[in-house]
Amino acid sequence: MTGVYGLHAGTKCEGGCFHSVSGTVLYDSECALCNSQVRFIHRRDRRKSFRFVALQSEEGRSMLLDAGLPPDELDTVVYAKEGEHLLRSSAVLGILNDLGGAWRLLPVFGIIPASIRDFFYRLVARNRHRLARCRRS
Repeated sequence: MTGVYGLHAGTKCEGGCFHSVSGTVLYDSECALCNSQVRFIHRRDRRKSFRFVALQSEEGRSMLLDAGLPPDELDTVVYAKEGEHLLRSSAVLGILNDLGGAWRLLPVFGIIPASIRDFFYRLVARNRHRLARCRRS
């Protein structure tokens, strides 16, 4: 899966309805674990308010630069919302908060300092391809 996945701001969905986009999730489209997380969000996004952009796409590379990251940074999820760019574990917490429902409870982990949360995020990110293979076994 490459390019843009999901809804775009200002476009019609099937049936002629309009949805406003809450934020844009940048993800590694060549990673099975990352794609499973995109599907997880997409299935639970009842308001259809998330937009997904592959880090490997031209738009994704441009958005990485906007977030202050190198355009070849593939180990970081970015959640862009209202001109702000949340990175790594902060992006995950922001996405969960915006999913609504019971998912809004999980950002309580935001009380843990970002440096500690991001240590574990980076550990998973470095091993994500291996972890995805283990999940399929």
